[in-house]
Parts: sequence; structure tokens; C-alpha cells
Amino acid sequence: CPITNADINQRVFMLTDEMIRTIEITDLFPFATASWESLPNVVLVKYLGVIDRERLWITDNFLSKSLQNLDENPFAAVYVITPDYTSCWQIRGKTCIHQEGEMFEAMRKRVHHINPNLPARSLVILSIEEIYECLPGHAAGQLISKRANSTDTSGNCFEH
Repeated sequence: CPITNADINQRVFMLTDEMIRTIEITDLFPFATASWESLPNVVLVKYLGVIDRERLWITDNFLSKSLQNLDENPFAAVYVITPDYTSCWQIRGKTCIHQEGEMFEAMRKRVHHINPNLPARSLVILSIEEIYECLPGHAAGQLISKRANSTDTSGNCFEH
């Protein structure tokens, strides 16, 4: 059955355990941004992780065009697929960029522990607003989850 607006308004928004496990074991993630003129850009990112069930972190090592796009248009999407190709999701949301602070330093420490030669220039935090099904079939493209009553339109991130 298709998802109705009433269903969406009643949903509790969060990443599922399966999504979190998949993110933890996946090596590369397509990361999509668009300029204010709607020109798309997609890159592969390696350092992406879960902050909590509503936020992801992405390391900017070499995201020059992506960061320019995010400065113009803070919305982005990440594509996540299980290693056996049995599940996949498009995760969309609003981003903000940090170049200092506790979360930024924790990201740099994690990245430099793995590869001290990477710059880890910025921390991009994606506040998840929607998750879509991506597997081919009758549910392809359907909204799985939507943040209920999202009121933050500033794009500002907060640290826990």
C-alpha cells in the first residue's frame, strides 16, 4: 500500500538498527549535493558515521565542490546499500559544516587514527529529514520515514 500523509505525520523518525549496522560496515557512500542553480554533484565519501538516530557525520577531506554547494544549498543526500544488495536507502536532510568544536575534534581524531595523512578539513553534519527505499520493485522510491514536526529551518547543528 502507498504511504499516505496521515501515515507520515504519525511516524517516529529514526534510523533503524539495520541502517546503522549497514553504515558501520560500508566503505564508500555516494554523497549528493546541488548548487543554488540546482546543478548536481555526487562524490564518494569514505568517512561517514552515525551520531545518533537522526544525524550522520561526514568528513570533508576533499569535498571542495560539495562544500561550495552546501554553502549555497544546505540540503544533501547519502545513498546506503547493504553489502549483499538486499536493502538500500536514500537518506536526505539539511547539513551544517563545522571546522571547530568537540564533534569536529572527535572526527579528526578518528580519521587521523586510520590515516594521519588525510586533512579532515571539516565536519559535515547531516540532520536526517527523510529516508527513501531504493531497492527495485514495487516499493522503490517510497518514503520510509520522515521527521515529524521538523521545526529547525536554520540548518544549525548542535553538539551533545
